This record gives sequence, structure tokens and C-alpha cells, in this order.
Amino acid sequence: MRTQVAIVGAGPAGLLLGALLNRAGIDNLIIEQRSADYVLARIRAGVLEQTTVDLLDEAGVGERLHREGLPHGGIELSFAGMRHRIDFRAHTGKQVTVYGQTEVTRDLMQAREEAGLDTVYNADEVSVHDFDGTSPRVRYRLDGEPVEVDCDFIAGCDGFHGVCRASVPPSALHVFERAYPFGWLGLLSQTPPVSHELIYSSHPRGFSLCSMRSPTRSRYYLQCPLDDRAENWSDDAFWDELRRRIDPAAAQALVTGPSLEKSIAPLRSFVAEPMRFGRLFLAGDAAHIVPPTGAKGLNLAASDVGLLSRALADHYAGSDAGIDSYSERCLRRVWRAERFSWWFTSLMHQFPENGEFGHRMQMAELDYLVGSAAASTVLAENYVGLPLER
Repeated sequence: MRTQVAIVGAGPAGLLLGALLNRAGIDNLIIEQRSADYVLARIRAGVLEQTTVDLLDEAGVGERLHREGLPHGGIELSFAGMRHRIDFRAHTGKQVTVYGQTEVTRDLMQAREEAGLDTVYNADEVSVHDFDGTSPRVRYRLDGEPVEVDCDFIAGCDGFHGVCRASVPPSALHVFERAYPFGWLGLLSQTPPVSHELIYSSHPRGFSLCSMRSPTRSRYYLQCPLDDRAENWSDDAFWDELRRRIDPAAAQALVTGPSLEKSIAPLRSFVAEPMRFGRLFLAGDAAHIVPPTGAKGLNLAASDVGLLSRALADHYAGSDAGIDSYSERCLRRVWRAERFSWWFTSLMHQFPENGEFGHRMQMAELDYLVGSAAASTVLAENYVGLPLER
């Protein structure tokens, strides 16, 4: 089998890259180890920067997003029993759009199927070869039969635990990582959101986040110990703890209901450098992880594949400047997002080792943040996302 670009991973990064390449007239094949149903069942965040929305429009899959997505012109910070709004439009002239990652994936899958493009699901024993030469290959087994794909380039969009980064010699990688001493307990419910914008709450009992997927479906999070388990939390216990951590007005307005899904996710910051190894390019979670506090994970993945699609289009038009600078350009944006996500996580969560002094420092910084136009602008500018070409 032969294709120009073999994409490993059918999450939103791989699917978006495939759509952008197809628009540029570049043949591509997506290879995924899991089933399509498994990919769609993943529960992930869905706060989209304008850059991500623009890329989805460029890929031709933005129609439902614009119809059903929820434009948000700000967020609310809750501390000391009060809420304070950070107005994105006033500080930056921009907004974000709440639209679940599952819906992004569904739109991209449907568009790919309608275009008659090839996606291989349930591929076993996926491996990448010879990416340090001029003739890279991807091998896998499908229904027990071996398959080999010859290609010009391999795009590793297969996530943190995927085979692409794992296939790079350790001596060629420089890994930076920080694991946080807590996780997020998340609950999804078929209930109206408590507020029309996200509420980030800092409380002595721990961080909480009030989010949503639609006007009728809400997603809530509680900071919890790493060794906690979702099954230890009844729905009533979750709702009671959430009420304790948000301001009184939000607690009174909260509509509760049975959980549709409940899980605990650890928090980590992770970057692998570089993001190019010959004819293998890493994108999204294969190259970097951010704590979810800053809502940057999906947006970073989208910006990676946006830059990669342009670089590959330039290559086939006769210029390798884009692929030669791909890693450097991506990593500059990645580290800025890592910094913001680390800072916002450090500001909003309780770190037991910091004690009362650390908590007072957080309160002082939050008080300054909401009272200073300059500080609010910095938060707003980073949250709505930096321009793709910066």
C-alpha cells in the first residue's frame, strides 16, 4: 500500500490533519489501533480557541460547531466566597467556543467518511520504520493479516502512550515532565450548567471547576488526591463537596442529577523535544501534555497539525522551509501554553506542602489579578490563545 502521508492515530489531531491535507490535495491514510466507537467514547474537554475554530473551518467541518457551539466571552474566578469575571472581549477582543471534543471528533469522522477517505480502525501491532531515511513505512496487522504502508512522511498523532514517540531512540529525545500531587474527579450530568460561563474556584478544601458541554449537559470537576478512586464517590457526595467549594450564589443555583460518567484524571506537564525525527513528526499528546486547567490540550494539538499541514503542503510545492522549522515553531507555542497552564494550575489548586503561607500568596495574587486591568489582560490573552504564527 502507498500513500503520501501516513497518520498514526484517529483522534482529533490525526483526523484534523487528514482533513487539512486532503484540502491541500495530499493523499493520506489514518491508522488507528482502537475502534471508531472507542475513539468517540473518550470524554475530553471542549474549550476551543479561535485558532482551532478557524482550522476546523479551513478543514470544512465547522458548520455544526457554529450552529451548536457556545461562544464564551469570559470566565469567572471564584475565591473567598465571591465571583469575579474576566472579560475576554474587553481585554482582547476575542472569545472561546465551548464545543465538546467528542463532537469535534464526530464531525471530522463524518466528513472523512463522506469524502471517501481511508481510515483503518482496529489495527494491531502498529509500528513505524525507516523514518530516518527517505522511505518510511508503517506496519500493522488487520484481521490477522500483515499490512505495510510505504509513505513519504509519518505523522505521529497517537497520543502520550502511542508507538510513534516510543519508536524514537531515547538518546534523540529530551523529555521534560512534572507530575502534580493531585488529580481531577470529573462528573458528567444531564443538567443545565450552573452558570453560562466557566467558574474556576479556589477554595481551602481544593479546586473545583464548573463547566458544560451544552445548555443541557454539564461537566464538573473536583481536585482530589491521586490515590482516590471514582467509585468511592457517590453522586450525592460529589454534589455536596462541589457546593462547599463554590460561592453561595452558585451553590444555591446548582442543579444536580445522576452522573452519566465519573472518572479521575491525573495532572501532568510533559514536553518531548524535538518534534521532528527525519520524516517522522510528532503532534498533540504524542509530544506534549498540559494540565487541563488552562484548556490548552486540544488547542495545542490543533495548532501542531495546522502548522504541519502547511509545512507538508509547502514541501509538495517545492519548499522544505516549513518542515525544517516545524519543531521549533511548535515548541515555541507549546512552551508558552505549558507556562500558562502551569501558572494557572499553581494559582487555583491547593498544594498541601505550601501551607498557610502559600494559600495566602494565592489569595493575594487572585486579588491582584481581578483588580488589575493589566493582569486580567495577561490571563485573557493566554486563555483565548496566542496567534498561530506568533
